[in-house]
Amino acid sequence: MMELIAQNMAPIMFVSLIVFLLLGYPVAFSLAANGLVFFIIGVELAPLSGGSINLDWPLLNAMPERFWGVLSNETLLAIPFFTFMGILLEKSGMAEDLLDTIGQLFGPIRGGLAYAVILVGALLAATTGVVAASVIAMGLISLPIMLRYGYDRRIASGVIAASGTLAQIIPPSLVLIVLADQLGRSVGDMYKGAMIPGLVLTGLYMVYVLVMSILRPNSMPALPKEARTLGSGVMSFFVAMGLGIAVFVAAQHWLAGTGAAKNAGILAASIAVIFVYLMALIDKATGLNRMSHLTQQVIIVLIPPLALIFLVLGTIFLGIATPTEGGAMGAVGALILSAVKKRLSLEVVREALAATTRLSAFVMFILLGARVFSLTFYGVNGHIWVEHLLVSLPGGETGFLIFVSMLVFFLAFFLDFFELAFIIVPLLVAPAEALGIDLIWFGVILGVNMQTSFMHPPFGFALFFLRSVAPKVPFLDKVTGKLTEPVKTSQIYWGAVPFVCIQIVMIGVVIAFPQLVMHYKGKPVDVSHVTVTVPGGIGGGLGGGLGGGLGLPPIGAQPGAVPAPSGLGGLPPGLGAPAGQPVTPPAGGASLGIPAPLGLGGAPITGN
Repeated sequence: MMELIAQNMAPIMFVSLIVFLLLGYPVAFSLAANGLVFFIIGVELAPLSGGSINLDWPLLNAMPERFWGVLSNETLLAIPFFTFMGILLEKSGMAEDLLDTIGQLFGPIRGGLAYAVILVGALLAATTGVVAASVIAMGLISLPIMLRYGYDRRIASGVIAASGTLAQIIPPSLVLIVLADQLGRSVGDMYKGAMIPGLVLTGLYMVYVLVMSILRPNSMPALPKEARTLGSGVMSFFVAMGLGIAVFVAAQHWLAGTGAAKNAGILAASIAVIFVYLMALIDKATGLNRMSHLTQQVIIVLIPPLALIFLVLGTIFLGIATPTEGGAMGAVGALILSAVKKRLSLEVVREALAATTRLSAFVMFILLGARVFSLTFYGVNGHIWVEHLLVSLPGGETGFLIFVSMLVFFLAFFLDFFELAFIIVPLLVAPAEALGIDLIWFGVILGVNMQTSFMHPPFGFALFFLRSVAPKVPFLDKVTGKLTEPVKTSQIYWGAVPFVCIQIVMIGVVIAFPQLVMHYKGKPVDVSHVTVTVPGGIGGGLGGGLGGGLGLPPIGAQPGAVPAPSGLGGLPPGLGAPAGQPVTPPAGGASLGIPAPLGLGGAPITGN
């Protein structure tokens, strides 16, 4: 019996951790306690395990070094920076200004407020990266307005909760930072890979709103004219955008002929945005009013967060700053924006620092507990058990991705994304690499999947955040003075169901179309027109040297010109050419006449 337990220590240890978590014990202490208890058991049972347990007391001496590795990890410094930035922006009133102006921009059409919430959710995701701040801000600001003008409570709740969770997948997401760290990949590459899937998911949310506005038009009416206090003038907005596009095209054409050609697109977009912003500021300051009041307000409110996005993500993508440095610049930018809006105070900074410290300590304690757990789990060959279990799944790469997606989706009912990232993801790295799966692609799939942990019961934190700010009892609307019914918890939960389904569809889309992520590698190198020139004299000198020293024929000579010793053989014909003549590989990648089985041709060359 004891031999059976000793030889199956890994699955027993994993199941016991799940039981601890389901009983409600704190994650960090469940991980550490499991690790220490099973370490003691493993040391005692090691002689009975037949070599499957590699634990001994001196191994505990490695623990301080493992802890120091966590505490000195510079990548994780980005977490407090982005958390501080997000909370400070939420306190600065940026979300309120964005929702008000973009809501009025889309106000004349059905579902306009829902479109505005989704777009603002994407913008907040790209500036804050914090789900709680996004959901609470939009719940406080937009939910009363949506209820006032007759929006269906389930649709309104679902749109707000789902839009807030975009902060999970759109950079600078905290989830992507943690996933990159656990997968051993660059945070910048993870950000690049996740950008397009995040935007596609935003588009799918908007398509759902469009479909519902057609099928159930009364569930999301347009804003009445009296509610559009910024007036009309949408055409003026399109004219301003047209001018911005013209400036972008001209700037890109100019930059293409300079030393900045590599980053011409990003720099040209920056020039165009600055031009449109200055145009709106001058128009408002001088009283010319060539733009409508609505257009002025939208541009003036929209450009600062876009500038902050560029400051954070643009510098990372251009290679100017690391994610940690980008987070630091974002935190400084958030302080400046708050000061400009006259919302910066010691109390606001104190609240932001307190919340940042709580989250950072939470992450660090989980990481330290995970280090204790992993030391024992690897000592009982748990990683080999997991690898054998997952690599042997039917379907190869696709079967593995589908199974892991189903597993993470199920575990997300009970664990949040930090717990999933620190407990489950490290166990999946070795099987994914054994199957040849790109880890950035794998990380983005997991990131989209973990998004669902915020949206379904019993631990859907986005639903909890919305419940905390949604009205629980009938209330008098401040504008209309009418008694308004509250939002039920069941309405919040049912409203989230369609968006969970959309997120599941998005997981399938990323699996089916890896190109959405793999663009982070850059364009593949075309080797069909590569020419290799052999310097004069190398054909005879090198070939003769090889022939004399190893019995090989000179480069370019026929096999058998010099007898080759047994076991070496001759080089195949066509490897060389007359001295000074070019050797051109054929299209398709095979080069220098060496057959593909030798491993030097046959495989396309790609470059970052």
